[in-house]
Amino acid sequence: MDPTGNWAQDVLRCDLCETPVPPTECMYCDICNNYLCSLCVGKHLSDESTEHKVVPFKKRGSTTKCQKHSSKVCELYCEQCGIPICNQCVSSKEHKGHDIVDVVETLDSQRKIMLSDWQELEKSIYPKYQEIAYNIPVQKDDLKKNSNKMTAAIDKHAEDLHREIDIMIKKLKLDLAEMDSNHLAVLNEHENKILRTISEIKQRIADLKKLLNSNDVSPVSAYKSRNAEFRPPGINKDQIYRLLGSLSALSIKKEEQGYTMVSKGVKSPFPNKQLLDVPQIITKINTSYGKPMRLRGVTSLCGKDIWTCGSKNIISMYNLQGELVNSVQTKSGCMPGDIAVTGSGDLVYTDEEYRTVNIIKNTEIQTVIKLQGWRPLNVCSTCTGDLLVVMDSDVERKTKVVRYSGSLKKQTFQFNDKGEPLYSFCYINIKYIRENRNLDICVADRDAFAVVVVNQAGKLRFTYSGAPSTPKNSFSPYGITTDSQGRILTAEGNRHIIHILDQDGQFLRYIDNCHFEDPWGICVDIKDNLFVAEWKTGKVKKIQYSI
Repeated sequence: MDPTGNWAQDVLRCDLCETPVPPTECMYCDICNNYLCSLCVGKHLSDESTEHKVVPFKKRGSTTKCQKHSSKVCELYCEQCGIPICNQCVSSKEHKGHDIVDVVETLDSQRKIMLSDWQELEKSIYPKYQEIAYNIPVQKDDLKKNSNKMTAAIDKHAEDLHREIDIMIKKLKLDLAEMDSNHLAVLNEHENKILRTISEIKQRIADLKKLLNSNDVSPVSAYKSRNAEFRPPGINKDQIYRLLGSLSALSIKKEEQGYTMVSKGVKSPFPNKQLLDVPQIITKINTSYGKPMRLRGVTSLCGKDIWTCGSKNIISMYNLQGELVNSVQTKSGCMPGDIAVTGSGDLVYTDEEYRTVNIIKNTEIQTVIKLQGWRPLNVCSTCTGDLLVVMDSDVERKTKVVRYSGSLKKQTFQFNDKGEPLYSFCYINIKYIRENRNLDICVADRDAFAVVVVNQAGKLRFTYSGAPSTPKNSFSPYGITTDSQGRILTAEGNRHIIHILDQDGQFLRYIDNCHFEDPWGICVDIKDNLFVAEWKTGKVKKIQYSI
């Protein structure tokens, strides 16, 4: 029989009269292991020299000898104990008050669960992973083509340059090779993860087929579904698109210091979204924050639920109806400095007091970064899965941004080309950070009265100090985020408004009609809905600002 219930053989033969019998009409003695036609059942049962148990052929093998009463057959199943039992077991006190059901009904119920899991794995989950695995070599090929195009462009520049420029050309190629290697490593890691999961699914399908063909009560009744582990909501195709787009959008640009690679901007996989003339409040989410516990941070990946943090040691998740869905206490018992969600849906938070960056996988808190002499302030997750951490040092009176891959430090952003600090220092340091779609790193530096944006290599692109009419040193940015169009949004708590800029730092408009009260942390979901955490009221407002 296959997992859907179809029999592989067409007819069986009665062991008494040797008459051919279709499987659907055949009977079977589980004690004597004999096939029987309907006419020979009575004759077989008339042999009283031994015990008999005649069942339909498809239920053969379902008869189990009682472990405690060897002369008895188990026809029942105790749901509390999870074992097959006989009638003598039922009459004993051991199963008194327990729910007793027919063992055949238990087998049928478990088979339905297994059949549903098998169908989902084979017809839905497995094909999706196959499709992803099929596309990864195509992405690798695109990566190689983009690298070849860039190499050709660099060589063309080299033909027109003198010996002094040759040194710069070599540096460009080294930079490109490093970027190419980093991107390829991410794709390889992604491919290996998908292939491992496919292998696990194939093994699970094989195990389920074997169980579905078995009438062994113990493993069948003990079966537990694991399909939820394989359903792929965490596969972020947009991350891979952004990864490839960032390389294909590179160009060569001549600057005062020489030639360098810059991003021309990555075409978004989302439709172009225009800003609304009048942004709208979609919903208001009440949290447990408010006086005296202030709300400071909000983050969301899919927009169905939001994580929040503030001046207490609990990080709380709410749904859009304001219901508490989940909460996590920090490992140290101190309040978190900032929170972020990774592309795979894991929660990250900083602990300024214990100088750690921690990640929460399921319910387990893992410390991934432990700092010495520096204090982690704010954090964000990048499209490649790296973490960007803003940190400062009271001793050195300096602030910097560091890129980490796991616990490995990859890059440090601290000074501009003139050796001057990119970011200000203050004992109460407020610096929110986000990565833009073109891989720029955007920091809202409240103490410098500016948004500071550098490219992925750490070169300063621009600073924004407010709209043209903003008085000097009055701009006070707090939370910062970016959307699918590469726009930069930052909350100005003092004036209770949101600034919207394009990816080159040009002011586009304010969101000033939603009656914000001390907006602090902000984020956007995958549909470009804006979530604004209000420090004063403890509410989170969901805003539609584009269409």
